[in-house]
Amino acid sequence: MNINKNILIVLFLLFTTTLMFGQRRPDKEKIKSLKVAYITERLNLSSTEAQAFWPIYNAHEEKMESFNEQERSRIYGKVRDMESLNSKEVEELLDDLLSLQEAKQKANSQFIRDIRTVISAKKTFVLLKTENGFKRRLLQQYRQKHGGGLR
Repeated sequence: MNINKNILIVLFLLFTTTLMFGQRRPDKEKIKSLKVAYITERLNLSSTEAQAFWPIYNAHEEKMESFNEQERSRIYGKVRDMESLNSKEVEELLDDLLSLQEAKQKANSQFIRDIRTVISAKKTFVLLKTENGFKRRLLQQYRQKHGGGLR
């Protein structure tokens, strides 16, 4: 059950990332700035916490972006041409996907361990909730801007 939930989360993140990359590059920087402001407001970090928090958070975001880029290029780029792949190639793609998902899960677990050394456990949970809230808001705004949604 936990793995299915993780797969759904990964697919949602991939979907969100795809939406963001479908837009122009400057929008990506704008989204990043909005996310930083949103997190800063919700966590109410002290200056000491912020100094320790942001380097860990930014390094984790870069790592996650690297994983997402690997998924896009190594896996989903090839899946677009599924008909030309033989079963062995598809098996290898699934193995690569599972490996990347496991690596992402390990990185996420390490991030939580690292971040809770600089902010409280409560703020750590608030951070996780805040990130999901930001993604939901982003999708809502996208749907409103583009005529009601994705179907």
